[in-house]
Amino acid sequence: MKDHAMNPSPSSSGFKASSGFISLWVVLIFIWIASNSSFAIESVTVGVVIAAVLAYKFGSKTDVWQSITLSPARFYHFIRYTGRFIIELVRANINMLRYVYSPRIDITPGIVRIRTKLKSPIGRLALVNSIALTPGSLVMDIKGEDIFIHWLDVKTTDLDEATSMIAGPFEEHLEKVFG
Repeated sequence: MKDHAMNPSPSSSGFKASSGFISLWVVLIFIWIASNSSFAIESVTVGVVIAAVLAYKFGSKTDVWQSITLSPARFYHFIRYTGRFIIELVRANINMLRYVYSPRIDITPGIVRIRTKLKSPIGRLALVNSIALTPGSLVMDIKGEDIFIHWLDVKTTDLDEATSMIAGPFEEHLEKVFG
């Protein structure tokens, strides 16, 4: 996985408006507009330029982005993933509040192993970032299909159950977006 993500492809020595560049450019523009909450022409113009520079830099250094293609189905699942991520983020924060304000903290911290079915490096990156960004879990290591997570309150150590509880909400849509 590291070699695929880090080694530039032979055809990436020059600028090439590939589908990976365009896909990354569109995603970065979307993120820019969403984070700025503005459709003002000046803001969008700056976002388009910055997104183009970043897409060119990332696209010319690796071929990871070549696997991303735009389609209505992928966009639909990206929106569903984003909604699911927000729901899981809110749930995890409420759960953390419960731990913080409880008179007695009753947790069982530990390291669990889950197994991902995602094959693309960018899909796996999105998954581990989703897990790490939800409070109560921290990704420690990735070895092949196995992801090792420090879980603040271990509910199960069974591989399938832990995978379903931790990665399940995200994997369904990430697989359809990134493959």
